[in-house]
Amino acid sequence: MLRSIGLSLALTCLLIDICFADDSARPNILFIFADDQSYETIHALGNSEIQTPSLDRLVAQGTTFSHAYNMGSWSGAVCVASRTMLNSGRFVWRAKAIYDTSEQERLAGRWWSEYMKQAGYKTYFTGKWHCKADAEKAFDVVRNVRGGMPNQTDAGYDRPQPDGTDPWSPADPQFGGYWKGGKHWSEVVGDDAVDFLDMAQDQQQPFFMYVAFNAPHDPRQSPQEFVDRYPQEKVQVPVNFLPMYPHKDQIGLGASLRDEKLGTFPRTELCVRVHRQEYYAIITHMDVQIGRILDKLEASGMADNTWIFFTADHGLACGHHGLMGKQNMYDHSLRVPFLVAGPAAAANVQIEAPIYLQDVMPTCLELAGVDKPEHVEFQSILPILGGQASSYQEIYGCYLELQRCIRTQRHKLICYPKAKVVRLFDLAEDPMEMRDLADLPDYQQLKKELFALLLQQQELQDDTLDLSQAFPELL
Repeated sequence: MLRSIGLSLALTCLLIDICFADDSARPNILFIFADDQSYETIHALGNSEIQTPSLDRLVAQGTTFSHAYNMGSWSGAVCVASRTMLNSGRFVWRAKAIYDTSEQERLAGRWWSEYMKQAGYKTYFTGKWHCKADAEKAFDVVRNVRGGMPNQTDAGYDRPQPDGTDPWSPADPQFGGYWKGGKHWSEVVGDDAVDFLDMAQDQQQPFFMYVAFNAPHDPRQSPQEFVDRYPQEKVQVPVNFLPMYPHKDQIGLGASLRDEKLGTFPRTELCVRVHRQEYYAIITHMDVQIGRILDKLEASGMADNTWIFFTADHGLACGHHGLMGKQNMYDHSLRVPFLVAGPAAAANVQIEAPIYLQDVMPTCLELAGVDKPEHVEFQSILPILGGQASSYQEIYGCYLELQRCIRTQRHKLICYPKAKVVRLFDLAEDPMEMRDLADLPDYQQLKKELFALLLQQQELQDDTLDLSQAFPELL
């Protein structure tokens, strides 16, 4: 899929100039947001197991940022941190500082949707919110505001047992969850978005649609026909499968963490295959709804002047490294899909430049003609589409006071201060992060250099966790 993009980038620069030549030609913006979707779950981007024709269509139609990340979280509910960063524009610890006063931030206009309103956009919202600002007031048109996740049941945890015992069924409405209310929540989001596009056709002003699926967050439910597409005995177990992750309890990933207790301890290959079966099924079901939205946009006649962004709030382990959740520093949990299709996005191109998923917020502000607010720390990706380098030299990651990481283009250093453990990976040679180099003599200097970069990032991020006490030998 990778190809020479010099001509495409030249065209991109020209189209960006045209886009901003006339304020009356401001583009529409359709933002489609998933929950718990790892970067590795799109067929066109290399996963031959999964069926995602609608996302494949976006890949072919636009540009893929293959290395998009979430910074991590101050909370076990990683989506809370991710979405507060997204809508406030602030990096993780400064987003935490305003989290409890998010509604005041919105009232003061320092909120993504409020900036879009101020720029003359008609704003629409449906689906998962999980911010403390008032969604009903943050957008002009609001439908079906959902909480962090559909309700789980006791039967949804600690399953399946090694002998195959499993009381749960992802297709059975008796368990509630996505079926609560009578129609699967992903289908409701699809209905709402199609309706929004009908409404927007009658508007003179450009639209901003924030379409947020709860899928594929657990409980990972979908109609039986989608589950049947992935016979569990044929689902591949990740090559970095482990029955138990070392240090799990000291880094907050033991059985007391809700995400982790979805599966059995120790993990079995059966457990991982079943959870990945249900993960793939709900993603494919969501993909059908995304296809409905894309079809409606095409039929509306508004597609040529619409930018489409698709990403997720964070990834998910779902069996990698003996883990089930997203509260870790591995790429499967920090890294997300990020697809862009629009008037100045080159078709069928991948860009490896590192970005944060929350960069979509200042990107949309730039498209809307809004000067970047002083407090917004994330960066527009439009310059990267035009051929410039990413402004991020390293990617920073965090989880509570228990985990930190720094990622360069080639290497990743993970620190567990409570466990006093450091892990080091060469991502070029070991993309699945399976061979820890931290204790090898040849890597001691590199380890110190990466640790120094992590300390620099901590200072930039207002991260007050003192790593020097846990790792004095790296200073």
